[in-house]
Amino acid sequence: MSTEHSKLLIIGSGPAGYTAAIYAARAMIEPTLVAGIQPGGQLTITTDVENYPGFADPIMGPWLMEQMQKQAENVGTRIVYDTIVKADLSSRPFRLEADSGTVFTADTLVIATGAQARWLGLASEQDYMGAGVSACATCDGFFYRNKEVVVVGGGNTAVEEALYLANLASKVTLVHRRDSLRSEKILQERLFRNPKIEVIWDSQVDEILGGGTPKAVTGVRLKNTRTGALQEISTDGVFIAIGHAPSVELFKDQMTLKPNGYLETAPDSTRTTIPGVFAAGDVTDDIYRQAVTAAGMGCMAALEAEKFLAEHEVTSEKQAAE
Repeated sequence: MSTEHSKLLIIGSGPAGYTAAIYAARAMIEPTLVAGIQPGGQLTITTDVENYPGFADPIMGPWLMEQMQKQAENVGTRIVYDTIVKADLSSRPFRLEADSGTVFTADTLVIATGAQARWLGLASEQDYMGAGVSACATCDGFFYRNKEVVVVGGGNTAVEEALYLANLASKVTLVHRRDSLRSEKILQERLFRNPKIEVIWDSQVDEILGGGTPKAVTGVRLKNTRTGALQEISTDGVFIAIGHAPSVELFKDQMTLKPNGYLETAPDSTRTTIPGVFAAGDVTDDIYRQAVTAAGMGCMAALEAEKFLAEHEVTSEKQAAE
C-alpha cells in the first residue's frame, strides 16, 4: 500500500474539480486530482452544449471535459484515475484511501464529487439518453423550441422545469404518479395558470418510445397508478425531474449537510464545516447546478485553499521558531 501526499487533493473531475486544479496548479500548489468513477462528470453524458461561454457553436459535453482535463494537466495537475472509497477528515493531514489501495494524504481538500440525477430506472430511458431524454431543462430545453415535451415528477424541480420549458415548447405535459403535487403552492399556482401546461395525474412512465436513424424519442407509454390502464402520448422530449442525489456518501457522517443532503458551505464561500476542506460544484450547489457555476466554485475553492495553506504555513513557521 503506497502513500502519496499533496498540499491539495481534489476529488472529482467535473467542471468544478478541473477548474480548481487549473487555478491551484497555476498557484504552484501542485495539486493531485482523483478523477473518480465517472471522469468528466455529468457533462460526459451530455451531447450538445450551447450555454458554456466562449464557444460560438454548440460543443459536445465529453469534448469540453477532455479540454478541461488537458488544460489542468498542462499547467501542472497530477491526475490519478482512481476512486476514493474511504475518507478520514478528523485531523490534518486528511487521509483518503483509493479503490486501488493507494492512500492519499493532503493538507487541504476540495470535494467536487458532483451529484447524480435520479432516474426512473427504465432500460428505454438509458437507450434515449441524449436522444430525447434529459434531466436538465436549462441545459437542453433550447432544443425543444416549438416542440412538445413531457416532464416527469411532482416536486419543486419538476414544476420549475415545466414552467421553464413552457417558455420554449409548444406544449408541456407534466406526469405525476400521485393526485397532488409536492411543490410549493406559489409554483403550483403558476403551473395551473399556464395555458401551455397540462397535468396527467396518478400516472407513471412505463416505457419511453422512439426509433429512427438517428434514434429519437417519439412518445411515452403511461401506466395509471390506480387502475393499471395504459395510454400512449406523443412527445419530442422527456425531462426526468425527480431530483438529484449529491455524491456525499464518503463524508456525510463527518461533515454538516444541508437538510436536502448537499454539503453545507459558508455563505459566499466554498468553506465547509471542517477547516481546510472546501466543496465546489453540484455536491454543494442545490440551486443552479450548471457547468459554468460549478467552474466558478472550483475557482473559489482553489483560491480559498491557497489562502488557507499560506496562513497555515505562516502559523507553522511561527510555532517552529518558538
